[in-house]
Amino acid sequence: MERKIQIAINAEKPHDLCDFWAAVLDFDVVSDPAFVQSMVDQGFATIDDTVTHNGVLTWADGAACVDPEGVLPRMFFQRTPDPKTGQNRMHFDVQVGEERRQDEVDRIIGMGATKLWDGHQGPHSWVTLADPEGNEFCVS
Repeated sequence: MERKIQIAINAEKPHDLCDFWAAVLDFDVVSDPAFVQSMVDQGFATIDDTVTHNGVLTWADGAACVDPEGVLPRMFFQRTPDPKTGQNRMHFDVQVGEERRQDEVDRIIGMGATKLWDGHQGPHSWVTLADPEGNEFCVS
């Protein structure tokens, strides 16, 4: 039986966080403004259910990005009224290799991430960052 996994992430600003992670992972932002407009035209949604983000009509409460190669799971960012209040119970490890790690950390910080700390365990090391909404992740 074929199975697919979508990673759903709560966000205060789902479109901005989707853009951030799409850039970090070299994913494509999912966009289908014709479909969104057709749902409004057919009465399945209202214009209040939509927003224009980066010049594109999209759903107001969610945004998604996908691996262009179709290997990694789709990421879906959904609006939540609740702010992040504690440490993540699950987080991403972006693995780029020791030789590329610092360049990647610098690139991601330049996109709006915050460095939290350097981590080490045995022969392994990583850098822990926070995305623009405070979700922790590691670059190793």
